[in-house]
Amino acid sequence: MGNIQYPCPPRLPQRREFILTALKAACATACLNIPDFAMAAGYRRDGLTVQTVINLILRDIPGAPFTQTVDTIKSGNADNQVTGIVTTMFATVKVIEETIRLNANFIIAHEPTFYNHTDDTKWVGNSDVVAQKQALLLKNNITVWRFHDYWHTHQPDGIFYGVVKKLGWENYSGTGKPILNIPGDSLKNIALHLKTQLGIAHLRVIGDLSRSCKKIALLPGASGGQAQMRVAEKEKPDLLIVGEVHEWETAEYFRDSRQLGSNTALIILGHSVSEEPGMEWLVEWLQPKVPAIKVIHVASQDPFTWV
Repeated sequence: MGNIQYPCPPRLPQRREFILTALKAACATACLNIPDFAMAAGYRRDGLTVQTVINLILRDIPGAPFTQTVDTIKSGNADNQVTGIVTTMFATVKVIEETIRLNANFIIAHEPTFYNHTDDTKWVGNSDVVAQKQALLLKNNITVWRFHDYWHTHQPDGIFYGVVKKLGWENYSGTGKPILNIPGDSLKNIALHLKTQLGIAHLRVIGDLSRSCKKIALLPGASGGQAQMRVAEKEKPDLLIVGEVHEWETAEYFRDSRQLGSNTALIILGHSVSEEPGMEWLVEWLQPKVPAIKVIHVASQDPFTWV
């Protein structure tokens, strides 16, 4: 029988390194198979999914998940692996197109995608606009999740804080939302400040532009005429700033109240632009939770052209 060449056993340090590497790999695999560990780390074996991101967000929302909420997935799949996240007010066609250009596939929108509060796609019957928008999202495998109720429930309210931060008024919230006590300034100067800081081309005003305002009630978005008028009645602010109004409700109330002797002024910003800073702040809040995924804000902007 000839000489048999047996492979030499690995040296002890190599063997020890091999064993340690194997143990580390086994431990990592086992840990990632534990839901709580994987969730805390923000990873899954197949990558960061839409549902993982949603769960990470909900961990910091008091009382979440809610049994009743409009904050549901409007298009796409919760199991999709996330390539990038876009935050916005409205998932408009332009925002969707920009999301595609950015190679992102998860849109977190504050407001409805299909033009009504519950995103009922049959709200106006068979809509060509709805069908085309759905097709665009489906073709590009984009998931849209609404983040409205939860973001307003966050402490502080994510939208309110984002707007106040954008305006540089963080230190003026003495009595808390929605009241701010700013250094006195004229209604005109405050209006110009709002336009500059929020990037608004035009806004609507009811009031004396020369009158000084200090106590401000801030209600971005569309809180409704009843809520807006109740704040005006209860708080007696120098100025109420809102996102949008039903003109036959809040606007007419303010027109008559001033004729009857009230000094409270009204500024109407527009819905989208009034809450956009809150979704912009979401990037700063969310990015540390998902460091491996790029989070970008794409503003849906004012839908109107002023002539």
